[in-house]
Amino acid sequence: MAERVALLGEDRGHRSHQELNALRPQLGIETVWVPSDSSFDIGGYDGVWLVPGSPYADDDAVLRALTIVRERGIPFLGSCGGLQYAVLEFVRSVLGGPATHAESDGAGDDNVVAALACSLYGEERLVTPVPGTRFDGWVDGPFTGMHFCNFAPTAEAVARLEDAGVVVGATADDAGAEVLEFPDHPFYVASMFQPHIGALAGAPVHPLVRAFVGAVRERSARA
Repeated sequence: MAERVALLGEDRGHRSHQELNALRPQLGIETVWVPSDSSFDIGGYDGVWLVPGSPYADDDAVLRALTIVRERGIPFLGSCGGLQYAVLEFVRSVLGGPATHAESDGAGDDNVVAALACSLYGEERLVTPVPGTRFDGWVDGPFTGMHFCNFAPTAEAVARLEDAGVVVGATADDAGAEVLEFPDHPFYVASMFQPHIGALAGAPVHPLVRAFVGAVRERSARA
């Protein structure tokens, strides 16, 4: 049986979603768009990619799905909004205490995701892997990453995450933590940059995506 990956979120026809659709045939696995406001069983997939495009049609459903994915060891990749919501879920579910997202909840003292001082919407930045991390082992040194983000985890939230064992896998100017590797999970990784950008122009599959697909296949083979 072919591996099935849920593209969790809405295909709104944005450039990011066009690029993701262009990438899908190159992955060698089945990918299925799963709108957040649809009736779905996220545990029925071999992997989950939380796509860019926040806020989602049903943020609460996304956060519930992330809890299942994290607790059951389902391979997970989050991009842009996917990283932001992975942080939100982890703080709420694991670290405890109030945690909000400035985009959907408004600016406040309990924001763990806040507006960037410098918008990265449509901006490229040099992504620099942190030596010794899993991400560093997947890529061949620094590279240029495309962003479509106006929000990111706060420095305070990232510090709390690191205290809990989350690893910052890469950094970039204006973005702070570019990649987060979450603990106690075979593959729970999220990035601010969008690794699928370039598919429309024929760029090769990004190493981060290849690593995710590899984790999906490994899990499916064990099932």
